Amino acid sequence: MAERTRVAVLLSGRGSNMQSLVAASRAPDARYDIVLVASDKPEAPGLTWAAGQGIATFAASPKGRPKAEFEGEIDAALRAAGVELIALAGYMRLLSPAFVAAWAGRILNIHPSLLPKYKGLDTHARAIAAGDTVAGASVHLVTEALDDGPVIGQTQVPVMADDTADTLAARVLVAEHALYPAALNGFLSAR
Repeated sequence: MAERTRVAVLLSGRGSNMQSLVAASRAPDARYDIVLVASDKPEAPGLTWAAGQGIATFAASPKGRPKAEFEGEIDAALRAAGVELIALAGYMRLLSPAFVAAWAGRILNIHPSLLPKYKGLDTHARAIAAGDTVAGASVHLVTEALDDGPVIGQTQVPVMADDTADTLAARVLVAEHALYPAALNGFLSAR
């Protein structure tokens, strides 16, 4: 079996996608281990869950300081943990071009739309307003442009006639939990 890749998850909230990545990493054929969960919000519930699983955690608040200083702290924690790849999972901060360049080709993100459609926020409301019959999620490589890197995996979810942004978001999130671990494993297998 090939050596497993050391992955860090960056999150800002409850970490449901992080939890699915951790669960999948325990499978014998997984290509990765989650070695660090880091957040820009020290109170993020995902950090508490990860610590309870015995996973190292790191948090730093960006409030009131230069972005370069904050990202320098995150970068140092990633490197100290021997991280080889970063998985963004509900990380609600834009990464600087310098940070993206330092980790080029080694940052994945999951986005709740069928990219290139609906980059940015409010993806579900935008899909419903456009009259789309399918929505979904995409895993992509992170580049300097928002939600613009190469897509490495997608999954579709039907848009129901009575959907609201919240009901559609709930169904897409369930699909994300299956997509992200599979896309991460596939990406690492292809490297």
